[in-house]
Amino acid sequence: MNTNDFDFDLPEELIAQTPLEKRDSSKLLIIDHQQKTMVDSHFDHIIDQLNPGDALVMNNTRVLPARLHGQKTDTLGHVELLLLNNIREDQWEVLAKPAKRLKVGTKISFGDGRLTATVLEELEHGGRIVAFSYTGIFLEVLESLGEMPLPPYIHEKLDDAERYQTVYAKENGSAAAPTAGLHFTQELLERIQAKGVHLVYLTLHVGLGTFRPVSVDNIEEHEMHSEFYSLSEEAAQTLRAVKAKGGRVVAVGTTSIRTLETIGSKFKGEIQADSGWTTIFIKPGYQFTVVDAFSTNFHLPKSTLVMLVAAFAGRDFVLEAYQHAIHEKYRFFSFGDAMFVM
Repeated sequence: MNTNDFDFDLPEELIAQTPLEKRDSSKLLIIDHQQKTMVDSHFDHIIDQLNPGDALVMNNTRVLPARLHGQKTDTLGHVELLLLNNIREDQWEVLAKPAKRLKVGTKISFGDGRLTATVLEELEHGGRIVAFSYTGIFLEVLESLGEMPLPPYIHEKLDDAERYQTVYAKENGSAAAPTAGLHFTQELLERIQAKGVHLVYLTLHVGLGTFRPVSVDNIEEHEMHSEFYSLSEEAAQTLRAVKAKGGRVVAVGTTSIRTLETIGSKFKGEIQADSGWTTIFIKPGYQFTVVDAFSTNFHLPKSTLVMLVAAFAGRDFVLEAYQHAIHEKYRFFSFGDAMFVM
């Protein structure tokens, strides 16, 4: 298929710049791809779409203050690094600006030398491998020097950095939030659990793939960036039990979907505890092995995320749902509204 097959016109004013005052007050478009129906609702009504015995699977990754501003030690030129993946110990894969001036051996200083980085390797698309040097605990140094890495389409300042974290964020490591989870409040999760729905957590640290557009015409030629995932034995046991009793696995967001389907593909449809790196690209033609339904936000035109939703619900119907959302002035992207797909 062609990348342009997943294009649509999105008015710029529909790109949400700030979160709503209450997390679960966003709109929710409920789509049933088998019945070809669409229902306008509100997110706190997602509980009505969940049945006792289902499992609601959420990504508990926590966004690092991963954007650093520093200076080259030789020229004092400004440098920006976005931390993506912790490769080993103090070595990180980063997205660098201006990358062309950061050759192997270049040294960068942050916060008057409290943190320094040395470029070890040059990667494509502005990527670099750097080694950090510091005194103390790295996460504490990062907390004091780093900024929350909001996506480039958000131009407003975020007053409360916690609004770019889910209420269940726990495992540090992401360069971006798993935004489908931003709609949940602790109260809503407690109500869902009281209904008899199992709350299950996994981890996928969101990396470069979130920021990389599809630059090829033929989607078969697109390569996904690798991201680290983990599913515990306890979580795997719960999911196996849910499936055995006829319950549904309902994923929150594309990161949860990619983790579950990576494991399902790896173990021939079985759900097992696992961790590692995934480059799975879910596009039309893919056969889902684990996920039965999911919630997600509204995504960028021509993105791999739109392709993932289309793989589950069909390209034509998904684009029809997107046109409905545009007509009804749903809010798009990270701080936008959501859809529930079944």
